[in-house]
Amino acid sequence: MTGRRIVVMARHGESEWSKNNVFCGWYDSHLSDRGMNEALECAELLKESNYKFDKAYTSLLTRAHQTLKIITEHIGQPTLPVEESWRLNERHYGALTGFNKAELAEEYGESQVQIWRRSFDVLPPVMDKSHAYYMSIWCHPKIVAHSYTSSEKFPSTESLKETMERVIPYWDNFIVPNIKRGQRVLIVAHGTVLRSLIKYLDGVSDNDICSINIPSGIPFVYEFDDDMNVVSSKKFLGDKKRIEEGIARAASIGSH
Repeated sequence: MTGRRIVVMARHGESEWSKNNVFCGWYDSHLSDRGMNEALECAELLKESNYKFDKAYTSLLTRAHQTLKIITEHIGQPTLPVEESWRLNERHYGALTGFNKAELAEEYGESQVQIWRRSFDVLPPVMDKSHAYYMSIWCHPKIVAHSYTSSEKFPSTESLKETMERVIPYWDNFIVPNIKRGQRVLIVAHGTVLRSLIKYLDGVSDNDICSINIPSGIPFVYEFDDDMNVVSSKKFLGDKKRIEEGIARAASIGSH
């Protein structure tokens, strides 16, 4: 098959924990009311552009599944095949999980919190068994099930660097072969997962990736040639003002 290959990516809508400005990571927070509306907005943008898909990829986390379900139902593809993987989970924020970002900024300084949030390779403190949300994460049924079927070691904390080390092999080995076979692919995931893909696909430097923000609920499109070279990069759908507002909001999270 020849011709350009289209991949659509979207960040899930706002979660309840994001609404409260809390580090979420692997904690299974659900969508907020705003997040539900953002997912519907994402679905409407895809419907207006007549996008149809052959397969979707997402994480194990409910907020991503809720977003994907709203999208597939709204575009008339409620039975779209979905592959889920822990490799598309949000980055693990370690011991920061469950803490308010603004309160941490008051305690440790805004610059330190930004380093934890956006630096390429600085790890947050490790989550140990005494952490308040340790059991909530590691006793999650999907995590438990995957622990029995995978020999890989799950993280206790991650930076963008470590997140990329699981996301990119999954992209190369599981998603790309289906794109090459001509499948129309939708990826609904998390901010750091999508930033991992953007860094890899666009060759963004370690420093520059820190300033790239992904708005929730606004889909964006990559176009590839037959050899999976990027032809068109990160084209957001929808109104320019709304896109700019979404990017600005994503950048501001953690400072209020």
